[in-house]
Amino acid sequence: MSQKKSPWHLWDRSGVELEYMIVDKDTLHVLPRVDVALGKDENGEFLSDVEHGPVGLSNEIVSHVLEFKCAEPVASFEGWSSLFHKEIQEANQKLDSINGMLLPGACHPFMDPLRETQIWPYDSNEIYETYNRIFNCKGHGWANLQSTHLNLSFNGDEEFGKLHAAIRLLLPLIPAIAASSPYLDGKYSGYMDGRIETYRHNQEKIPSIAGKVIPEAVFTYADYDHVIFEQIRKDIAPYDPEHFLNHFFLNSRGAIARFDRGAIEIRLVDIQECPLADIAIAEIEKAILHVLADETWTDTQHQCSFDTVKLSELLLRIVRDAEETIIEWPEYLNAFGYPSTRCTAKELWLHILASTKDHISFPSQKVLETILKRGTLSHTLVSVLGQIPSKEAFVCEYQKLARCLANNELYNPFV
Repeated sequence: MSQKKSPWHLWDRSGVELEYMIVDKDTLHVLPRVDVALGKDENGEFLSDVEHGPVGLSNEIVSHVLEFKCAEPVASFEGWSSLFHKEIQEANQKLDSINGMLLPGACHPFMDPLRETQIWPYDSNEIYETYNRIFNCKGHGWANLQSTHLNLSFNGDEEFGKLHAAIRLLLPLIPAIAASSPYLDGKYSGYMDGRIETYRHNQEKIPSIAGKVIPEAVFTYADYDHVIFEQIRKDIAPYDPEHFLNHFFLNSRGAIARFDRGAIEIRLVDIQECPLADIAIAEIEKAILHVLADETWTDTQHQCSFDTVKLSELLLRIVRDAEETIIEWPEYLNAFGYPSTRCTAKELWLHILASTKDHISFPSQKVLETILKRGTLSHTLVSVLGQIPSKEAFVCEYQKLARCLANNELYNPFV
């Protein structure tokens, strides 16, 4: 598949995808019943995707994860928190028939993926089973990692290069505002963003698929195809003789270039407790990238020069410590207009919010201020639950998160 010319230019269109687990209301045990939420067609066949006006719903590779998304690219995220919330409420009503509900947060705190995972058995099953055969998808890195994806349009190499350079700089910072996955296997994993730490290892059998998570410094379609896609095609060939797996969606970096639809998809954002928070984070991501691409803080040529390995090292430190990470990299801080040579990741986010408000809706500004004052969802949960909570404590607190999702309100146990 080759490059496709997008009808949309930079900043013309965006899209968001939100992933949630389905669990039992009382026990929080995983329920592989996305089929209940999606329903059947007129012939009695299970659906894999549906559209309810502007909102699309679909399955994922596993049968307990339901995705909500913009059915078509949108010009603005205004009103989308409410649109998603309405669909979440309707999905919860359907799941009530099996005592199920949607659960937010990027990782289930005590799920046993080896025992509880079921691969989606209906449409696109041959693709999912190919992934399962090659990588064994019954692990946290496949079955327990719910995220928010942000898609941004571009048209042609010049716009791609500007957007890709800016995204590479933003990616390491994302867990410092969005980490929501501190627990795996019933205890603190040692990482505030356990999802990303697990995600980066789930396809180590073929290292070229995820690379260093931070994409390589390539800024044209030809260079991206040569450096990234050619290696992926070569490495997957012995495992996929039927050619079920396409290099565009095999690519598992923290941001992937979808030249087939003229967009870049950012994948490093943990799902939050409600769409109010997810949309606010999507807005500030877009705002930062807009300011970077406009060369307000530093020019694109300088942004292109940042080393992939060094950016990846920063990401891994922030994956571990989130907003408390100390950043002592003057050149990186200067790229965001930060006036000093050292700060915490939280301090950098506060500076960024103050500098990008003109690109963020007022409601989302207030949500972001609350998140930065409260702390990431991960730090907040660890403050409440500690490092090795009882199962009863997990159930109690994560039921509160489920209520936040159902009511579209932020989790704040300290007020």
